[in-house]
Amino acid sequence: MERPSVRRLREEIKQNKAFHDRAHAAALALLRTADELRRSLDTLIAPHGVSAEQYNVLRILRGAGEAGLPTLDIAARLLERNPGITRLIDKLEAKQFVARRRCTKDRRQVFCTITPAGASLINELDEPARQANKHMFRGLTGAQADLLIDLLDRVRYPESDPNKD
Repeated sequence: MERPSVRRLREEIKQNKAFHDRAHAAALALLRTADELRRSLDTLIAPHGVSAEQYNVLRILRGAGEAGLPTLDIAARLLERNPGITRLIDKLEAKQFVARRRCTKDRRQVFCTITPAGASLINELDEPARQANKHMFRGLTGAQADLLIDLLDRVRYPESDPNKD
């Protein structure tokens, strides 16, 4: 018998046939949920003229402090892998949210730092973003949120699951 949540997902995406298996249903549920999260964030940040990827770069650079980070380190820390890190930085620099400087020891390396304008924007968005996340996960208890994090970790790193057969 089909679980109510699986039936709801099928109805939501207007799929008449049953899913191939639980993994298929789980993958689609995760993608649909990620899309909802993304749209919620986009609604919040779009009026400020930044994309979700640019917002992520600004958060990373704020965390890096005054020293900043090399471009490739920023790319490695992005939530969503993006091969166009240089374009992302170009756009943020054009908006005067990010500054770049060449490394004195290795001229090939470029360090990026958040500007006061970029820091001001990201600080302004902190509380609304926190509230949007809270709203999105309002259906979960703290323990359920912890379990979700653990389960998603097992999806990303199945070989490290100590309970796996």
